[in-house]
Amino acid sequence: MSSAYVLLEDGTRFDGESVGAPVSTTGEVVFTTGMSGYQESMTDPSFARQLITFTTAHVGNYGVSEQFMESDRIHAGGAIMRAAVDYDDAPAAEQGWLSWLKANGIPGIAGVDTRALVRHIRTAGSMRGGIFTADVPVNEARERIAAEPSMVGRDLAREVTIAKPTIFAGEGDGPRIVALDTGIKRSIIRNFTSRGATLEIYPCTTSAEDLLKADPDGFFLVPGPGDPAALDYIVENIKTLLSTKPVFGICLGHQLLSRAAGLETFKLPFGHRGANHPVKDLRTGRIAITSQNHGFAVAGTPGEIIESELGAAQLTHVNLYDNTIEGIRLLDVPAGCVQYHPEAGPGPNDSLGLFDEFIALFEAAHA
Repeated sequence: MSSAYVLLEDGTRFDGESVGAPVSTTGEVVFTTGMSGYQESMTDPSFARQLITFTTAHVGNYGVSEQFMESDRIHAGGAIMRAAVDYDDAPAAEQGWLSWLKANGIPGIAGVDTRALVRHIRTAGSMRGGIFTADVPVNEARERIAAEPSMVGRDLAREVTIAKPTIFAGEGDGPRIVALDTGIKRSIIRNFTSRGATLEIYPCTTSAEDLLKADPDGFFLVPGPGDPAALDYIVENIKTLLSTKPVFGICLGHQLLSRAAGLETFKLPFGHRGANHPVKDLRTGRIAITSQNHGFAVAGTPGEIIESELGAAQLTHVNLYDNTIEGIRLLDVPAGCVQYHPEAGPGPNDSLGLFDEFIALFEAAHA
């Protein structure tokens, strides 16, 4: 293995060994606290243009396989690890983790002091950086990092959205749901179709007029990467959709629906990424351990009720780590959303019942 290094935009450097494709790349350096799910993370569109620091001690223990793909390709820019292995002998493994990264042209770096890196990010915040092979001079690396666009104001939904409408049919006479694709995960699709719903996915640039022509039983706003404040063209469409059918959203969908209700969004210092985030439903007092992957959040006071052009909205869920808003419900129209990922993939299954709640409201419109 040849040497490589991670360089952050503030000049902080971490050395290691190149274990993926022998190439250099830049992006936003973030970290995830999940103990497993490395393949799901790399193929999650919400990680587009990001370099993932894995806090778990060993990565690659159970290989990779098609069943753990959350999309059709790797979206993350690279993997930063303390220790990595290329095992391919686990029962479900079809390939080794490092072989998979290399085959897909994705750089990985191991032997990094990830504890020090994560502590630095928690103090200084997520920032631009890069994984560089040893032959790249530091001055050149700095120039490449400086040329990397900031995540603030960046519309990445257009980069990850599907090219044309696609239908995923569930068994039975369940509701027809139209999803606006800003970066959907396969585990979300499975959670709808396994409950009998048909999910019709449209590119995120589709107009409200064309979405309404589909005449579904409801609309679903999906997760995805980038800054929600850069997606006002979607927010305006959401306002139109809310006057017709039920609308629910997850993660980026939560941020966009919240902006449609008049709330603001902001960039978190280092984001929420992992499978151990406690979220409290203020309506019931129930606390769920959730899977999360986002760098932006909705501004507001947990529990408050606001008035907007869409009517009243209640801020219903709160993250118990930092008191940020994790869910809202509109009180005058059938709409709501959560910031976390009830589908897990990877993560705990505490919140899978939310899909039943969503579908029940879509079915009411379907009846």
